[in-house]
Amino acid sequence: MIKLEINGAIHELDADPQMPLLWALRDKVGLTGTKYGCGIAQCGACTVYLDGEPVRACVTPISGLSGKSITSIEGLDSAVGRAVLSAWDELDVAQCGYCQPGQVMSAAALLEANTAPSDGDIDAAMSGNICRCATYVRIREAIKQAAGTLREKEAT
Repeated sequence: MIKLEINGAIHELDADPQMPLLWALRDKVGLTGTKYGCGIAQCGACTVYLDGEPVRACVTPISGLSGKSITSIEGLDSAVGRAVLSAWDELDVAQCGYCQPGQVMSAAALLEANTAPSDGDIDAAMSGNICRCATYVRIREAIKQAAGTLREKEAT
């Protein structure tokens, strides 16, 4: 039995310790927002937070995660997360939407660290996330909009 803290709740999983976190989230816990893309940590569709840092769930075995905090797209409920999700919605970022949970998680991680990212900062933070529909221009604009929203809130 492996005990994991996911989105603030404790889950006891009867699973192979080498099971990737992605499959534990989807198949054992029923959180299907995190997507399987490539299975080799190259596309970013499976991005989640481990103790607040973005990781690729498709290659992260659950064996070493006891005592750590895991946040999936379903648990992204910070001011930054809400700003990013709002910008994504307002700018109609998603086309097919498959990669978007990973894109959102990476964008929120960027804005947690830097609420005034340059284009270069955005490119660097998002470079590990692939969008087959090529919504990169809308993604960049949504990140900028969310950053502006966050800066406005900081100023008040």
